[in-house]
Amino acid sequence: MAGLQLQKGQSLQGLRWQVIFHFLFSWLCHSVYGQIHYSILEELRKGSIVGNLANDLELSVKDLSRRKLRIVSGVSEKYFSINLDNGNLFIADRIDREILCRAVVDCVLTFDTVVENPLNVFSIKIDIQDINDNSPKFARNVLTLEMSESTLPGTKFILQKAEDLDIGIHSLISYRISANQYFALGEKVGSDGSVFPELILEKPLDREIQDKYELLLTASDGGNPVQTGTAFIYIIVSDINDNSPIFTQDIYKVSVRENILVNSTILQVSASDKDEGANAQITYSFSTTGKHILQTFAINPRKGEITTKEYLDYEENKYYEISVQAEDGGGLAAHAKVLIEILDINDNAPEISISSSLDLIPEDSPPETVVALINVHDRDSGENGEVQCVIQGDIPFELTSSASNFYKIVTKGNLDREKISSYNIIIQASDKGSPESTSRKVIQLDISDVNDSTPVFEKPGYTAFLPENNLPGASIFSIQARDIDIENNAKITYTIITNSNNEEPVSINPVTGVIYAQQSFDYETHREFKIQINARDNGSPSLNSTTTITIYIVDQNDNSPVILYPSPEADSSTFEMVPWTSEQGSLVSKVVAVDADSGHNAWLSYFLQSSETSLFTIDQQTGEIRTSRTFQERDIMKHGIVVLVKDNGIPSRSASVNINMMIAGNFHQVLPELSSQSNKDESQSNLQFYLVIALALISFLFILTIIIAVVSKYKESKSYLFGSMSANLYPSVDPRFISQLKDGTLPLPYSYDVCVTLDPSEQEFAFLKPQHNVPVDSLIDANDSLMGNETLKNSSPAENLKPQGRLTSVPVVEKIGLEGSGVGLTPSYCLYAGGQEAYNPHEIPNRSQRLPL
Repeated sequence: MAGLQLQKGQSLQGLRWQVIFHFLFSWLCHSVYGQIHYSILEELRKGSIVGNLANDLELSVKDLSRRKLRIVSGVSEKYFSINLDNGNLFIADRIDREILCRAVVDCVLTFDTVVENPLNVFSIKIDIQDINDNSPKFARNVLTLEMSESTLPGTKFILQKAEDLDIGIHSLISYRISANQYFALGEKVGSDGSVFPELILEKPLDREIQDKYELLLTASDGGNPVQTGTAFIYIIVSDINDNSPIFTQDIYKVSVRENILVNSTILQVSASDKDEGANAQITYSFSTTGKHILQTFAINPRKGEITTKEYLDYEENKYYEISVQAEDGGGLAAHAKVLIEILDINDNAPEISISSSLDLIPEDSPPETVVALINVHDRDSGENGEVQCVIQGDIPFELTSSASNFYKIVTKGNLDREKISSYNIIIQASDKGSPESTSRKVIQLDISDVNDSTPVFEKPGYTAFLPENNLPGASIFSIQARDIDIENNAKITYTIITNSNNEEPVSINPVTGVIYAQQSFDYETHREFKIQINARDNGSPSLNSTTTITIYIVDQNDNSPVILYPSPEADSSTFEMVPWTSEQGSLVSKVVAVDADSGHNAWLSYFLQSSETSLFTIDQQTGEIRTSRTFQERDIMKHGIVVLVKDNGIPSRSASVNINMMIAGNFHQVLPELSSQSNKDESQSNLQFYLVIALALISFLFILTIIIAVVSKYKESKSYLFGSMSANLYPSVDPRFISQLKDGTLPLPYSYDVCVTLDPSEQEFAFLKPQHNVPVDSLIDANDSLMGNETLKNSSPAENLKPQGRLTSVPVVEKIGLEGSGVGLTPSYCLYAGGQEAYNPHEIPNRSQRLPL
């Protein structure tokens, strides 16, 4: 220890008690200014307890783990650890005072400990006390002395001293030599207090009796147990060499900067010897065993120049103490001490260490939230070690000083992950040296998402088109919403906002937003519908938004034209009578058809498909059948034509109807034709009857069946030819077409008027005023109630015709037949459907006649 030297008259035992008292006093005392001070012996085994840090810091043991008590700075992190279960500070690695502090008397290790929640920093100081773990060592194990035989008794030869790396009492060295009759051992104290052993010649030497001697020099320290070191002394008896080298100075001092170049000369020592010849030749060497000195410096054995072998580092060693020996050719030596002081330069940048930091922080964190704790240290001294710390860049973080060299990084504003999702916090530390040294540390901090953004659709409303007759389950449309949040907060679930009273005709994939049809749609039934889509994220609490999709059903050509007049179900015996006197271009009939489709799919065209088309033509747009020329005597009376109605869809759909035309001047001309047809039917019926009789011979049951069939057919024929006057002349329209005809070719309701005349003297058509809201199945009514003598009012076409179609009035004669020997004819009727034009009934005379029943 410093100041503990063996004083004259003081016993070795007393000095030992003084050292022990000083050791105990240091161990029991704590340092001031809030420091915790411990004192321990070096070379304690790992796991040895230094003290209970929790009790000394007045911390609760159960809070140590939560508050993260730990060592954060200094080289002491390697040597000490904290047991968080009981708060004990224990030794984690071997502590060798001689390695840590070398020859420094006060060997102190300091470090800082940190606790969090709340944050606090404590300084710990530990004195490392020396133990006697090093034995004295000589620089050379073999010492060779050459003595002249003329050397007088009492002559003293200074030997090299032994070095003990311990301090205090453990470094106090005493010497002894092996027993002999010529030499004794003494001590010489140098000006600096150093003790060197001296070999004293007690008896004259006689080279002729003995020319060499071997002695064992033993050095013992003051420890308990005592440590020793030895060296052999070889004494060669020669001629006289009675002068030892003498240094010019006992102590050499020099100061050098730590950035001095390698192999630079920092000092030159010099010694002189009054002898001549070989006895005056001086050799210089280091008289030390310190490895750090031998690795750092070299001495020229002839010139005494001390040079550097490697770079100096002020932070490693601030000064060096070197023992230099000058030995002449006769083996006499002198010793001097060289003190080298290392001057600091600003060669160390500030060191930034992160004591605690967060990797992730929520974007809704309030200002002043602590995100990291850092420690800044500069190994230089003076202004070179004074550090200033700042955060670079315009970011919402700032540094606040915590304790000594500790800083907190806290938020200084609101964070928004959607704008910036992560920050690289660049911390720059600069010292006050010249030139200035800086260092940087980057802390990456990610901003965690909170659900603060609502899903957003690209449009407030969408429009989709779906062809009708789609397959159920077909994909209709895909919708997407965007949420600028991430992870669960951005996972969107799509749902249809349903009406509790109706089942939605579509469904939606909740993940992809693809909309599927749940059924097949019919344009003629349902042309458009709207659905409301809700997009909800998976955050907590979740956010949502809605949009509306209007789905239009696109018409397909899936309906064939429907012929309303003449009825396709009429039998072959039905015909229309055409006056023989009709002129070319006279309107003789009209085909009325509708198509439930719309647009181009409902545009209808009319074509004649009969081989006898020379007498009649048809207008492709209106379906009006007119005469192509005037009739001649050679023209046959009965003509059958086929009218084909086609729509404009792709592919086109069509329907056809057969129309029988009878050319005659009056009904009497028609009777022979009707009678011929009746006789033909009767002859065919007789043939069937004969066949029945023939078949009756084979099986009576079969004959009975045939008879029943004949009777049934006979009754059916009678009913067919002479139906009731109350039956409808035209088949009723299927009610299923009512909704389909809403926007088709022939809008409904559409008024049809029937003109009936029973008086052959009346040659004009009666135009009836259209009736509104008349059912389709009642468009044509020819029951007995219309057979009275009521006079139908004449109305001008301009007043009564609506421009909703192109169907014009057509007088027709249907269901003319014979029964028995009498002749019966149903009255003729005329059908009128409102159109854009009407014809003069006087152009076709005798179109409506009455025959006696």
